[in-house]
Amino acid sequence: MAESDCRNENSLTLSSSTLASLYSWIGNGQPVNHFVSQIQTMRTEEQHAPELSLETNSAEDAGSLEESSDSLSQLEDCSPPSDMSSALWSVSKLFSSVLDDEDSGTEGAADPAEEETLDVSFQSKYIHVFPLYQVYCLQMVKEGLDRMNKGFVSRLISPQYVQGLQSRLSLPCPSETASPQLNSAEPAPSSPPPQPIRVTPCTLWQNLDEVKASGLLNSLTNREIRLQETTFELIGSEASYLRSLGVAVNHFYASKALKQTLSRMEHHILFSNIRRVMAASEKFLMDLEIRLGENILISQVGDIVLSHCPQFHSLYVPYVTNMMYQEALVNQLLQQNRDFLYSIKKLESDPVCQRQSLKSFLVLPFQRITRIRLILESILKLTEPDCDTILNLEKAIEAIHEIVTDCDKGVRKMKQIEELVCLEMLLDFGKVKAVPLVVSGRFLVHQGPVRQLIVEAAYSPRVSFISIYLHLFNNLLIISTKKDQKFTVVEYAEFPTHVHLEHLKTEVLGLPPDSFLLRLSQSQTGQPTAMILVTHTRSDKEAWVEALSSKQ
Repeated sequence: MAESDCRNENSLTLSSSTLASLYSWIGNGQPVNHFVSQIQTMRTEEQHAPELSLETNSAEDAGSLEESSDSLSQLEDCSPPSDMSSALWSVSKLFSSVLDDEDSGTEGAADPAEEETLDVSFQSKYIHVFPLYQVYCLQMVKEGLDRMNKGFVSRLISPQYVQGLQSRLSLPCPSETASPQLNSAEPAPSSPPPQPIRVTPCTLWQNLDEVKASGLLNSLTNREIRLQETTFELIGSEASYLRSLGVAVNHFYASKALKQTLSRMEHHILFSNIRRVMAASEKFLMDLEIRLGENILISQVGDIVLSHCPQFHSLYVPYVTNMMYQEALVNQLLQQNRDFLYSIKKLESDPVCQRQSLKSFLVLPFQRITRIRLILESILKLTEPDCDTILNLEKAIEAIHEIVTDCDKGVRKMKQIEELVCLEMLLDFGKVKAVPLVVSGRFLVHQGPVRQLIVEAAYSPRVSFISIYLHLFNNLLIISTKKDQKFTVVEYAEFPTHVHLEHLKTEVLGLPPDSFLLRLSQSQTGQPTAMILVTHTRSDKEAWVEALSSKQ
């Protein structure tokens, strides 16, 4: 993906905060077209805000968009905080209104984050047998394939080895040290001194009392035992995962002290739909344990996974899509919110966290959905080819693969939209008729500076160059001049319909070797245009030739 060259202070604010809110909203199912309409309407209203430092386009930018913006007019009139731009404040209010609509439609309470608790009607038999999922993953790294091939109780790992693994597997927290403006504040509670991490043995299927009492181990082949162990890993790892989700929800999400340090919008972005993810995990584990209770020799699990995949898809795709903005918000809060930093330090120091950070809990859903697929593939390899459970197992693997793929697509789409919003704030159409940049389905393909060759008519024609900047989207080419971080648009055309590249015989014409001809059969003026462009390097020319020659 091409990266938008927008690095000024205001665009960075939009990227880390404002867009985080909007992307979380889209991830929860709001149509992209409606999102685009709201952005355009918001930009039109921003034009009249005296405190807005960013340049905005005219109201014509939103002319081609049909969605209405009634929700904006209903927002209460209040001033933004001193450290927040009016653009950010407008979007924050917009997102808060969307949350109100979501909560009233799905939760039936004025403030579900404050009042509702997750109803738990199922008590897992194994949730306290297995460690936190972060520790469980460390155990899996240690045991590796030996866990499938041998029946043994894992030994204690050296503390140095485990701590090294943990430092690589856990997400880094670059804001562990308070920023200068926070140093004068009350210090956060210090965590207890580091202690060696003891990774306890994870329970094996063959170690279950029911299995030992049944005598099955004497009649099963080594392959059949390995199949049962792999199948039971799905149950045990889900119990471990649910245990960690319980800490995320009941310890962090439900913390009143933490909520008081955040706005409602920030709390929503931070935890997204993790409560619903936990509820889905609880139902999934319940069905798995019921199957195990029916027969200690587990017949199949593919059918159970397959039945839960629709709900997994509806929950995991928006959660994972929101994760990149979730992390950006955490980093921002750790740097700028003294009370948040203090509260998080105190919560993380609680023994229930076992020295795991908030970030390590928030990343769990992504780790889990990818791990389920690996376990199912291992089960498939150990299942006899003629077994009647193969079909459901293969369907379940494909369904989980689709969820992971859609998570990746969701993240990619959010990055593309963020890129467009960031870039639109930097474009100045001036006297050129404005065109809305943030349109559903549009994304940036390539961008960069080139030189336009100009032949000056005189008694003795002279050749000169002017610097221009190209932004090529999958359906639009914008030509502009760049000054500082702003782009003044001089021309644009529909791509690829009205944009054509032609190769030139540079040696014969006496042109620079990295030249090519760009034709616009119909530009924004309605007239055809042609220009000779010269790139700075040969590789730049090759990149532009490839991009402009493609049919998006």
